[in-house]
Amino acid sequence: MTEFVVRLDNRPGSFARVAEVLADAGVNIEALAAWGLDGDGLARLIVDDAEAARRALDDAGLDFDEHRILTSELPNRPGELARVARSLADAGINIDALYVLRATPGVVELAFAFDEPDEAAPHLPVRGGASV
Repeated sequence: MTEFVVRLDNRPGSFARVAEVLADAGVNIEALAAWGLDGDGLARLIVDDAEAARRALDDAGLDFDEHRILTSELPNRPGELARVARSLADAGINIDALYVLRATPGVVELAFAFDEPDEAAPHLPVRGGASV
Protein backbone atom coordinates (compact mmCIF):
# COMPACT_ATOMS: atom_id res chain seq x y z
CA MET A 1 0.00 0.00 0.00
CA THR A 2 1.05 3.58 -0.61
CA GLU A 3 0.16 6.72 1.29
CA PHE A 4 0.08 10.07 -0.50
CA VAL A 5 0.66 13.19 1.60
CA VAL A 6 -0.68 16.19 -0.31
CA ARG A 7 0.15 19.72 0.83
CA LEU A 8 -2.68 22.21 0.29
CA ASP A 9 -3.76 25.73 1.06
CA ASN A 10 -6.28 25.82 3.90
CA ARG A 11 -9.08 27.44 1.92
CA PRO A 12 -12.38 26.40 0.34
CA GLY A 13 -11.95 24.12 -2.65
CA SER A 14 -8.40 22.90 -1.99
CA PHE A 15 -9.40 19.43 -0.88
CA ALA A 16 -12.22 19.31 -3.44
CA ARG A 17 -9.57 19.70 -6.14
CA VAL A 18 -7.60 16.71 -4.81
CA ALA A 19 -10.73 14.56 -4.60
CA GLU A 20 -11.79 15.59 -8.11
CA VAL A 21 -8.34 14.92 -9.60
CA LEU A 22 -8.36 11.42 -8.13
CA ALA A 23 -11.98 10.76 -9.10
CA ASP A 24 -11.33 11.86 -12.68
CA ALA A 25 -8.45 9.35 -12.79
CA GLY A 26 -10.73 6.57 -11.51
CA VAL A 27 -8.86 6.35 -8.19
CA ASN A 28 -10.81 5.40 -5.08
CA ILE A 29 -9.76 6.81 -1.70
CA GLU A 30 -9.67 3.94 0.80
CA ALA A 31 -8.47 5.85 3.89
CA LEU A 32 -8.07 9.53 4.60
CA ALA A 33 -7.01 12.05 7.20
CA ALA A 34 -7.02 15.77 6.38
CA TRP A 35 -6.70 18.97 8.37
CA GLY A 36 -5.90 22.63 8.11
CA LEU A 37 -3.97 24.93 10.39
CA ASP A 38 -3.77 28.63 9.73
CA GLY A 39 -3.17 28.91 5.97
CA ASP A 40 -1.78 25.42 5.39
CA GLY A 41 -3.57 22.12 4.86
CA LEU A 42 -2.51 18.52 4.61
CA ALA A 43 -4.30 15.48 3.25
CA ARG A 44 -2.98 11.96 3.88
CA LEU A 45 -4.60 9.41 1.57
CA ILE A 46 -4.44 5.69 0.93
CA VAL A 47 -5.85 4.81 -2.49
CA ASP A 48 -6.71 1.71 -4.47
CA ASP A 49 -4.39 2.50 -7.42
CA ALA A 50 -1.10 4.15 -6.43
CA GLU A 51 0.24 4.44 -9.98
CA ALA A 52 -2.87 6.19 -11.29
CA ALA A 53 -2.94 8.47 -8.23
CA ARG A 54 0.72 9.37 -8.69
CA ARG A 55 0.17 10.30 -12.34
CA ALA A 56 -3.01 12.25 -11.62
CA LEU A 57 -1.55 14.25 -8.72
CA ASP A 58 1.62 14.94 -10.68
CA ASP A 59 -0.27 15.96 -13.84
CA ALA A 60 -2.40 18.33 -11.72
CA GLY A 61 0.74 19.98 -10.36
CA LEU A 62 -0.13 19.10 -6.76
CA ASP A 63 2.66 19.03 -4.17
CA PHE A 64 2.84 15.53 -2.62
CA ASP A 65 5.08 12.89 -1.09
CA GLU A 66 4.45 9.19 -0.91
CA HIS A 67 5.27 6.54 1.67
CA ARG A 68 5.01 2.78 1.90
CA ILE A 69 2.25 1.67 4.27
CA LEU A 70 2.29 -1.41 6.50
CA THR A 71 -0.93 -3.03 7.67
CA SER A 72 -1.63 -5.00 10.80
CA GLU A 73 -4.61 -6.73 12.37
CA LEU A 74 -5.09 -6.53 16.11
CA PRO A 75 -7.69 -8.03 18.40
CA ASN A 76 -10.29 -5.31 18.94
CA ARG A 77 -9.92 -5.02 22.71
CA PRO A 78 -8.37 -2.59 25.20
CA GLY A 79 -4.58 -2.49 25.34
CA GLU A 80 -3.71 -4.08 22.01
CA LEU A 81 -2.80 -0.82 20.24
CA ALA A 82 -0.96 0.37 23.37
CA ARG A 83 1.15 -2.82 23.33
CA VAL A 84 2.14 -2.32 19.67
CA ALA A 85 2.78 1.41 20.14
CA ARG A 86 5.02 0.69 23.15
CA SER A 87 6.96 -1.96 21.23
CA LEU A 88 7.59 0.53 18.42
CA ALA A 89 8.53 3.32 20.85
CA ASP A 90 10.94 1.08 22.77
CA ALA A 91 12.63 0.26 19.45
CA GLY A 92 12.96 3.98 18.66
CA ILE A 93 10.45 3.80 15.80
CA ASN A 94 8.16 6.78 15.21
CA ILE A 95 4.62 6.38 13.84
CA ASP A 96 4.13 9.07 11.18
CA ALA A 97 0.50 8.22 10.47
CA LEU A 98 -2.03 5.64 11.60
CA TYR A 99 -5.35 4.76 9.95
CA VAL A 100 -8.19 2.45 10.89
CA LEU A 101 -9.00 0.57 7.68
CA ARG A 102 -11.67 -1.75 9.06
CA ALA A 103 -13.05 -2.61 12.45
CA THR A 104 -15.29 -5.44 13.59
CA PRO A 105 -16.13 -6.46 17.16
CA GLY A 106 -13.24 -8.95 17.02
CA VAL A 107 -10.54 -7.39 14.83
CA VAL A 108 -9.29 -3.97 13.85
CA GLU A 109 -7.18 -3.58 10.70
CA LEU A 110 -4.71 -0.70 10.87
CA ALA A 111 -2.43 0.98 8.33
CA PHE A 112 0.80 2.59 9.56
CA ALA A 113 3.24 5.00 7.91
CA PHE A 114 6.81 5.05 9.24
CA ASP A 115 10.07 6.71 8.21
CA GLU A 116 11.68 3.26 8.37
CA PRO A 117 9.01 0.66 7.51
CA ASP A 118 11.49 -2.23 7.32
CA GLU A 119 12.55 -1.61 10.92
CA ALA A 120 8.93 -1.33 12.04
CA ALA A 121 7.61 -4.47 10.36
CA PRO A 122 8.79 -6.98 13.00
CA HIS A 123 6.88 -5.05 15.68
CA LEU A 124 3.51 -5.33 13.92
CA PRO A 125 1.32 -8.38 14.46
CA VAL A 126 -0.46 -9.82 11.47
CA ARG A 127 -3.39 -12.20 11.13
CA GLY A 128 -3.09 -15.01 13.65
CA GLY A 129 -0.83 -13.02 15.99
CA ALA A 130 2.42 -13.61 14.09
CA SER A 131 4.72 -10.75 13.13
CA VAL A 132 5.17 -9.44 9.59
